[in-house]
Amino acid sequence: MAAALALFVKLIPLYVTVVLGWIAGRFLEASGKHIAGIMLYIVTPSVVFSGVMAAPLSLEVIFLPFLVFGIASLLAIVHLKLGRSVLSDGSERMLPLCVGSGNTGYFGIPVALLLFGEEGLALYIVCMLGCTLFETSVGFYLAARGRYDFKDALLRVARLPSVYAFALAVALNLSGFGIPDTFVPLFDNLRGAYSILGMMIIGMSISSFRGLAGNIQFTALAFWGKFVSWPLVVIIFWWLDVHVLGLYEPAVHKALFLISITPIAANTVVIATLLDSHPRQVAGTVLLSTLFALIYIPVMVSLAF
Repeated sequence: MAAALALFVKLIPLYVTVVLGWIAGRFLEASGKHIAGIMLYIVTPSVVFSGVMAAPLSLEVIFLPFLVFGIASLLAIVHLKLGRSVLSDGSERMLPLCVGSGNTGYFGIPVALLLFGEEGLALYIVCMLGCTLFETSVGFYLAARGRYDFKDALLRVARLPSVYAFALAVALNLSGFGIPDTFVPLFDNLRGAYSILGMMIIGMSISSFRGLAGNIQFTALAFWGKFVSWPLVVIIFWWLDVHVLGLYEPAVHKALFLISITPIAANTVVIATLLDSHPRQVAGTVLLSTLFALIYIPVMVSLAF
């Protein structure tokens, strides 16, 4: 418990940034939507690019985004089927996104930098891309079934700048190229902007929420999938890799574990609003998961590490 408290104290600056975002949204009428475009098309690809360039790449490391994508997709489909047996108001379509995705960027990157340092952060960013791919393809497709087909989901992935940033960084990294010293401060500043603006976007989003709405069974299923099923699957893989497979270093296991315990992605609310699919229910659940994660993450990290 002392370790959890110590980590909580270290995370206080991140929580303060969320509060500042809430103040900006509540009293200055700042909108996260405008910042989100800059984050999606400029800042996030830059962070992905610099992170992959710094990562010690191998075939096993390059496979990590696809491993995370596979886990997210499996959990999404399982919990969709579970949701259909419990929910009857159509909200079960949003369960795959709530369970499979996570706030791995805005929330996870600052925590990863704090916990793992530069090299560990690079591995975390490689893993993080798997959640992004899931959210914009399988997750969106399952949420929008009946409105969009699988081709539309693939087109969304094709428009994602981070995919191209990842591919370019892998090619340059494996070819022996590095980021020129002149541009290192630029990428450092962009990563700092990602952390600050990303956490403030969470606060701005919270300012528009009105608490838990609708069916509490939905929230319970989403929490079970995100905070129980995800970590459990990663822990099982961790054990198998240590005792049987022998593919990855402990740093990778820790990165995967942090991916698994992040709160539900704020982008889930954006997609629910776009699809007009129970946005108030999803918003309330995302809000509660974010607040829950403030305590949950320090406790889980202290137990696992």
